[in-house]
Amino acid sequence: MKRLLIAVMSLVLAAPAVAQVHRPPHYSPPRPHYAPRAARPSYGDTDVYFGLRLGLGLATVNSDDHRLDGGSIQPGLNAGAVVGFQLGYHSPVYLETGILYAAKGGEGTHNGSKFTYGLDYLEFPLVMKYDIGLVPGFSVQPFFGGFVAVGVGGKIKDFDNRKAYSSFDDDGFQRFDAGLRLGCGLQFDHLYGELGYDIGLANISRDYFDTSHTGMFFATIGVNF
Repeated sequence: MKRLLIAVMSLVLAAPAVAQVHRPPHYSPPRPHYAPRAARPSYGDTDVYFGLRLGLGLATVNSDDHRLDGGSIQPGLNAGAVVGFQLGYHSPVYLETGILYAAKGGEGTHNGSKFTYGLDYLEFPLVMKYDIGLVPGFSVQPFFGGFVAVGVGGKIKDFDNRKAYSSFDDDGFQRFDAGLRLGCGLQFDHLYGELGYDIGLANISRDYFDTSHTGMFFATIGVNF
C-alpha cells in the first residue's frame, strides 16, 4: 500500500510537467470566430476548410428560339466538393472553389410534339464569402462570384416519336457554359446549408442567330471540416 501511495503521488506531481511538454509548441488562445469551421485554437496560419455538398437545383433555359425556350422549371440533383481559403489572418473573407455536378435542362415543342432536354454539367465555381459570426459556432455567409461549366451528358427526348438524342451533339447545345453565382449560406458547427442562384451568361445555342442561357436556383446542405 505504501508503494502504491508513493506511485500515485509521483504521477500527480509529474502531471503538470508532462502536460507542459506535450502542449502544442505554437499554441495561442482561440481567435474570433470567422472560420466556416467550428471555432478552434489558432496556430498562426490562415484557415483552410473542405466541404461536401448535396442538394436540389431548379433549372430553366431562356432562349430566343421558341422551340428551345425552357418552359417549366426542371428539377435536378446537385452534388460535389468544395475547398475554401481564408484571405488573411483574422479576415472574415474566404475564397471558395470546388467541383460540382449540376443537372439542368428544359422542355419545348416542335411541330406540335413535346420534347425535354437534360443538360448535365461539371461546374467549377469561384466565389468570395464573407463570414459573419453571430454567436460561437454559428455564422451567416453571403457569397458572390462566378462559375464555368462543361457539359458531360444529357438527352433530348422526343416523346411523340419515342427517340432520344445527345444534348451536346452537332444539332444540340454547346458544352461550355459560364456565368454568375450569388447566394447566402448558414453554418452551425460543421453543418452547412445554402441557397443561391446561377445566372448563365454564355450562349449555349449552336445557332448564330439565337441565344440560349441557363439559370438555376439551388438549395444545398453539407458539412465543412
